[in-house]
Amino acid sequence: ASAGLALADTHTWNFSGHQYRWSPKDSVFFRDGVRRIDFVLSYVDDKDGERKQERRKVYEANLEKVGLELETEDKSESEDGKTYFVKVHAPWEVLATYADVLKIKVPFKVNDIPDNSEMPMNWLSTPFRLPEHIMHPEPDFFTAPFNKSKSDFFLIDDKDTFFPPSTRNRIVYYILSRCSYFRDECADKDKKGIKRLLNNGTYTAAFPLHDSRYWTRSRDDKCESERYNLYKHWARFLCFFKEQPLNLVRKYYGEKIGIYFAWLGFYTEMLLFAAVVGTICFIYGFLTYDDNQWSKEICSEKIGGNIVMCPLCDKKCSYWKLNTTCNSSWQSHLFDNVGTVFFAIFMGIWVTLFLEFWKRRQARLEYEWDLVDFEEEQQQLQLRPEYETKCTNRKMNRITQEMEPYLPITSKCARTCLSGATVLLWISLIIACIIGVIAYRLAVYAAFASIMKDSPTTHLEVVGPYITPQLATSVTASCINFVIIMILNLMYERVAIWITDMEIPKTHLEYENKLTVKMFLFQFVNYYSSCFYVAFFKGKFVGYPGKYAYMFGWSTLRNEECDPGGCLIELTTQLVIVMTGKQVWGNIQEALVPWLMNWWGSRKARNHPESLYSRWEQDHDLQGFGQLGLFYEYLEMVIQFGFITLFVASFPLAPLLALINNIIEVRVDAWKLTTQFRRPVAAKAHSIGAWEEILNGMAVLSVVTNAFIVAFTSDMIPRLVYMYAYQPEMNMKGYINNSLSVFNISDFLTDSRPDDDENPAWFNSSITTCRYRDYRYPPGHEKQYSHTMQFWHILAAKLAFIIIMEHVVFVVKFLVAWLIPDVPSDVRARVKRERYLVQEYLHNYEVEKLKIQLSQNSNECNCTPMIYPSLSKHEVLSECL
Repeated sequence: ASAGLALADTHTWNFSGHQYRWSPKDSVFFRDGVRRIDFVLSYVDDKDGERKQERRKVYEANLEKVGLELETEDKSESEDGKTYFVKVHAPWEVLATYADVLKIKVPFKVNDIPDNSEMPMNWLSTPFRLPEHIMHPEPDFFTAPFNKSKSDFFLIDDKDTFFPPSTRNRIVYYILSRCSYFRDECADKDKKGIKRLLNNGTYTAAFPLHDSRYWTRSRDDKCESERYNLYKHWARFLCFFKEQPLNLVRKYYGEKIGIYFAWLGFYTEMLLFAAVVGTICFIYGFLTYDDNQWSKEICSEKIGGNIVMCPLCDKKCSYWKLNTTCNSSWQSHLFDNVGTVFFAIFMGIWVTLFLEFWKRRQARLEYEWDLVDFEEEQQQLQLRPEYETKCTNRKMNRITQEMEPYLPITSKCARTCLSGATVLLWISLIIACIIGVIAYRLAVYAAFASIMKDSPTTHLEVVGPYITPQLATSVTASCINFVIIMILNLMYERVAIWITDMEIPKTHLEYENKLTVKMFLFQFVNYYSSCFYVAFFKGKFVGYPGKYAYMFGWSTLRNEECDPGGCLIELTTQLVIVMTGKQVWGNIQEALVPWLMNWWGSRKARNHPESLYSRWEQDHDLQGFGQLGLFYEYLEMVIQFGFITLFVASFPLAPLLALINNIIEVRVDAWKLTTQFRRPVAAKAHSIGAWEEILNGMAVLSVVTNAFIVAFTSDMIPRLVYMYAYQPEMNMKGYINNSLSVFNISDFLTDSRPDDDENPAWFNSSITTCRYRDYRYPPGHEKQYSHTMQFWHILAAKLAFIIIMEHVVFVVKFLVAWLIPDVPSDVRARVKRERYLVQEYLHNYEVEKLKIQLSQNSNECNCTPMIYPSLSKHEVLSECL
């Protein structure tokens, strides 16, 4: 084969009466060097070869019948000696036919509207800019849907390059998805589409080609080498401070991927403001460290050292002194301060600004990328091939007056009910796992408390004094919870895809929306349930000494109490572990796994000279991006969005962590898409789809959760009530003593009383009372152990704060949303101008065409006017139209 190729380099090839040199194997053209490879199919011969060979033979014959041109590379010329490659080319006639069918917009005139979008002090952004030919790879045109009968209306300079490669591969994939692999006499209409052929192993892969190697330009002058430009200016991490070449991304990968990177980049830019404010709030907590009066009292030997606290669990937990929680109370102040309230309100407004400004950015992209008239109804016309084949029933479409496939209502209801039941079952499974983790926390806390009663960890340098039973329990439980989350994720992904396939959605858009809702509901419960438990349930239903509350009311596991420093620091720990762990694991999984698989898959080919390692083999050895590749990217970012909005009051540095992650994420996603994955089939999208509604829902929910965190998880409200209502000097002196109630040790039940051997050496019979965190009357009072009036004052203040904060934030949110129009005024004007010009030019075109016809008729010409050259007819696959 090598010798044959060496001879072939000097060989000439006859095509359409012309002689061409044999093109190198690292090329995106057929052997003639003229016809572009728009798609590649690969297959290998195996034991079940006869049936598959028959399918391929019929399928490829049907492709040629439609008008596509095929060229096969024998297995002897592949690097493994086993794989055949079928190269597919769409000639002009096919492209024009399907561009008309799919209403693809193409240019008819250069845009003559002046661009007055110059920014003041534009020179400041120079270091962040990319070269003009990268940012704007093609001039701006007025466009209109392609009409095959009016092809001379459009700016067709060269038919070979008129449709860009992304449009070409989109058209070819549309044909491949609908072409049958059965003979005309065969009645089995289910045998249709490249997806089924890939699933049954008839073909091993189907993909469009990258236009060059990513690290060097193509040697072919006719090749654009856009992949190389994307890698050089976008996919390398050293470009992290540069703007993204979104127009080039859109041109190479299509609008759907372009919209994702536009959204991710905009989200990252907006995170900068949230990160700055969050960092300032954290610094405020750090600078007011020494003004923390309640922590001084806890750490004081005279106050905290003399306060004996009641045991935190039954039997195995001993009495303890308040000053043992000195470190955690100082740490808690970093996040639990006045700045937290301000930041929670700020984030409620930031979310609204982010969503409103994104709508404006999206509207501008819709105009620039010719998506203004792109309606979802146009997508609705394009039925999923699976829907067409599985729905055997037909009914009349009231709009088109044509018969179309449909799913009976009884079957649809049954499938939807089964799908809903499956989702509920899996969500219940997650909740069961979370309850298991809670039970672990309750059981293990007693063990840690017993082990650490002699404080063996204090001998450890640096970290020793910070390790407490509460911290050890929280960290280990968070880690176990994170592992459970990851395992359940892997399992549920398959289940979600299976039940969505079972529902047989009608269109690709409907399929994505159904899968998005299922996956998000599951992920929402999976990732956030542990945080919701710590924030809103832990320490809220514990009872009091002598009458503790137990898990489920009958078990021996006593409900967890909050640390005297508050549950907020534990929520912060939970949030940091789950959020950081997910982001680090996600980036490793995204970057390392595809790289290792590609490295292993191409290990043999790396030893071959470049002339023998063909472009289609290079791409074949890469990973497939898959139909849901972009879905997982959105899901990852939306889950992160939840962490930085729903629980941000507990951790002001969350936006900073998200910002650092996203700066890396943009380049990791760009790098893997450009270097580690086959080129995805281009797809259109004018928005981020169902994710926009999910983000809006989370924005509203975040206001509620942060208000409840500040009111019930933080100690902010009890402190303010004490300072302004119960402290004449309006300071925090005496707050710790005021916030702890007294319990008589003799009132302990036998099952709750600590074992004698568990008590510390300093405990003796002279100690008759212990303290616990609550507002209850002391023993001997006529209302002993019932709530004091201060408890009800604090509860009223908490509820008032929630109502006031929610109303203030919601009013500001709606006011901001009302003040900021979704579409910029200049974009609206440009859209109207373009529509007017399209109508004007089409009118002038029709008038000129009519004049030509009239002049021909006046000359009594008997021949048919040739406004459009006659082209051979081909079968058109358009059942859905």
